[in-house]
Amino acid sequence: MAVHKFASCDGCQLTFLNMGETLLQLADMVELVHFAEAGPVAPDAKVDIAFIEGSVTTEHDLERIRQIRSHSGFIVAFGACATAGGVQALRNFSDAREWLSEVYATPEYIDSLATSTPMSDHVKVDLEIWGCPPNRDQVLGAIRAWLYGTLPEQSQDKVCMECKRQHAVCVLVAKGMPCMGPVTQTGCGALCPCFGRGCYSCYGPAEALNSASLAGWFEGLGLLPEEITRQFRHVNNSAPEFRDAASNIIATDAGHGR
Repeated sequence: MAVHKFASCDGCQLTFLNMGETLLQLADMVELVHFAEAGPVAPDAKVDIAFIEGSVTTEHDLERIRQIRSHSGFIVAFGACATAGGVQALRNFSDAREWLSEVYATPEYIDSLATSTPMSDHVKVDLEIWGCPPNRDQVLGAIRAWLYGTLPEQSQDKVCMECKRQHAVCVLVAKGMPCMGPVTQTGCGALCPCFGRGCYSCYGPAEALNSASLAGWFEGLGLLPEEITRQFRHVNNSAPEFRDAASNIIATDAGHGR
């Protein structure tokens, strides 16, 4: 097994390292041949299963993910960056070159693509695990399922359902706070709502979501169109469901001549 890092904050790799004693159980299940953050380094080794953290943001990334795909039997993209481009995919909605010229005195030395994209845009991905970061049960569940020749069950419940299970007060209804829970799949245990904060959509879009309805709720709370757009353009901003929702809000606002 290998764990590879691309453009990311390393938080998803910490899901492995923070397992504690469970990491020792994992070592009994698979042989870790490449995991630079944990010690072993063999990026070109042929492996049965490879976990990929991070997004594709440079030409070198493109070459590397294709090479990894060629010598990996089963690829798991885990975390918001690998599955949806991550927060760095906000560059996809602007002129990335203009940003570089405003920040760096000599932008021509910066090796960066105009976009930040998920692994599935470039190679065949066998399994996606959403989350910023994913939880350890998701990671271990994926490995155990793979060892038995199956795919893990992935919950598509919305965060709202988890709030009910955790007996958390609905911050959207009770406090009038914008919350992405109605359109976000659970996995965090409704962490933010349990502490009185709105969901940031860390675990990506849920199934059968109604983003237009939620945008209407936000408008009713007094949020301006650009503030509503910002709710959808967060960690998983380039997930198709959230990207399209934000684009529709912008288009509707432009149609009203604002």
